[in-house]
Amino acid sequence: MPLTGSELFINRELSWLAFNERVVAQADDPSLPLYERLRFFGIAAENLDEFFMVRVAGLKRQVRSGVLEAPADGLLPEEQLAAISEKVAGLLEEVDRVWFEGIVPLLASADVHLLSPRDLDEGQLEVAHDRFMRDVFPALTPIALDPGHPFPHLRNKTLNVALHLRRRGKGKRRNLHNRLYALVQVPTVLTRLLRVPHKSGRAYVMLEDLIARYAHELFPGFVAEESACFRVIRNWDLEVDEEEAEDLMHAVEAELRRRDRGAAVRLEIVDSASANIEMLLRDALGLEADDVFRYKSPLGPQDLSVLAKEDLRRELRIEPFTPVTPTEFGDAESTFDLLREQDVLLHHPYDSFEPVVRFIEEAAEDPRVLAIKQTFYRTSGDSPFVRALSRAAENGKQVAALVEIKARFDEQNNIEWARRLEESGVHVVYGLVGLKTHCKAALVVRREDQGIRSYVHLGTGNYNPQTARGYTDLSFMTAREPFAEDVAALFNMLTGLSDAPTWRRLSVAPINLESEVLRHIEREIQRSQAGEPCRIRAKMNSLVDPVAIRALYRASQAGVPVELLVRGICCLRPGLAGVSENIRVVSIVDRFLEHSRVFAFGPDGRETILLSSADWMPRNFRRRVEAMFPIDDPKLKTRIMQEIFEEGLADNESAHELRADGTYKKVPSDKKRLRSQYRCMDRAKQDDLLAAESLALTPVRKPHRRNRDRTKPKKKKPSRK
Repeated sequence: MPLTGSELFINRELSWLAFNERVVAQADDPSLPLYERLRFFGIAAENLDEFFMVRVAGLKRQVRSGVLEAPADGLLPEEQLAAISEKVAGLLEEVDRVWFEGIVPLLASADVHLLSPRDLDEGQLEVAHDRFMRDVFPALTPIALDPGHPFPHLRNKTLNVALHLRRRGKGKRRNLHNRLYALVQVPTVLTRLLRVPHKSGRAYVMLEDLIARYAHELFPGFVAEESACFRVIRNWDLEVDEEEAEDLMHAVEAELRRRDRGAAVRLEIVDSASANIEMLLRDALGLEADDVFRYKSPLGPQDLSVLAKEDLRRELRIEPFTPVTPTEFGDAESTFDLLREQDVLLHHPYDSFEPVVRFIEEAAEDPRVLAIKQTFYRTSGDSPFVRALSRAAENGKQVAALVEIKARFDEQNNIEWARRLEESGVHVVYGLVGLKTHCKAALVVRREDQGIRSYVHLGTGNYNPQTARGYTDLSFMTAREPFAEDVAALFNMLTGLSDAPTWRRLSVAPINLESEVLRHIEREIQRSQAGEPCRIRAKMNSLVDPVAIRALYRASQAGVPVELLVRGICCLRPGLAGVSENIRVVSIVDRFLEHSRVFAFGPDGRETILLSSADWMPRNFRRRVEAMFPIDDPKLKTRIMQEIFEEGLADNESAHELRADGTYKKVPSDKKRLRSQYRCMDRAKQDDLLAAESLALTPVRKPHRRNRDRTKPKKKKPSRK
């Protein structure tokens, strides 16, 4: 069967919305405690914000530019926007249902009350009014709308209250100002929930409701006949011409300043808003009816995380998990001693990210270390890596950092890190023109008694200790020369624009990573055609690239079993007759964000296992610098196959299976229950317990705390200023 038809592909945007439906389903999971469900509810809302800020904004830009090119699924930009609008409307119905039928009753049973002003008794109203006037009123700016007061610019994602006001009193001469519309922005510097006394438990009123209730305080002489809370979502993508920019950092900074002026792409408004207020906002923001989405549940529910912060009851949240530091790191005098003896694999967040931090921190202080090189795509707010590299440069070492200042939503943070590193003497570069540097690599060059030796860290996730506690990723650390040579060549290519070498262990996008993936798929096809055992297993965040998808279809047609763990977007349709009967696609959405990219080609026991920073998407293959690398150690390969593929594909608690029509069905739990993330947590705890028992029985061993995790956020010391 030919593999050219658009019906073979699921639309990328609709597949992403299906992923967000699975996130909303977590908020509706009765097995989860209240605040974990509320967390997922907020994550789904934040996801949708970013989807409109980037993906929908991009489609609108294509429509304005007259783009008539369709992706592999055949939907033109205008058709995609119509399909998105319909899909989101259905998603929001589910969001409202989960809120009122799931979360609100749970809040009530936990004695947590979200009240509107009309629910307050006289005493509560008095307290609310006093606190509003003292703490909120001074931060508010009332804005009337008339010919002398044009519609203001509303910042992206801010919460606002639209008011329809009427002048008090009767018999006054009618004039322009007897009735008017007005706006009040809810200050982002204030906590959105104001606590009020209650006979039991905790009670809160939302600021937007108080603003509407006390509008007469903001507009003396007027009363509010109507109020409506709303949010505006804007185009938040950067448009930087790297070819023309003389200074990339300054060009990005200039675009960041302009970004908040981006065109509105979405209006969220409470369901009770009148048609007049909706039309007023639509006209002012330049939006169509399909761009307006009405909510019965609270707008911007991610702000409600303050409830969990103020309520420490353990039964309302999931049991905390402390990442475990593997025993070998406690036994070794230094990371360098350990890596000379063996390769190391860390599976985060079950294994602590501390050894990766320790690797760079030791290098910064070790007098034998000559040079450190590291890439940064995203890092944490108080990054230990930035501090360590700064110290290393101040200690006289050669230090190079490739900081990707075009990392979406982290541009400003990365610019600040780049400046801080430069001030410490670090050589900072921003990558290659036209490409984002997304690979995760660090190289330490050290003078030893036997000569110069290099040590390497390669990973599937960012150098970010905070997200390493919430994302599943893999870290690989080695001192083997072929890896060190390739990583050194990668940095030389990035900093010196040198030609790419003949890679020994790495595959690098946009040079040869895609061709290597296709080569491995083709090898399994040839094995199947020769009657040999064959198999393809792959785990990634997104599967979009049509070339790779067609290669997987060919593998299925050849009889190759294909099993895919794809957390988010998947444009491949499994189960199509004559095309993909041999392909199974599973998505796991659970406590941690599945983020690792792992590929296994070959039959059981003979797999070629590769780790990568790259999903199988056109941008990763062709518009980013990515790295893919093999795992050779048999013990490490066995661990990956068990923890990633065997348990991931057998998960019947948090897994959904993709069907040919693009919908997902929860994997049935008719067999022995297995929740892959919790199996990994249990294994880490058990290993930690066994290590502690072994340590107690071996008094000659240097004592250490195996589960000490220094990647936890540290309390800031008071300023000496």
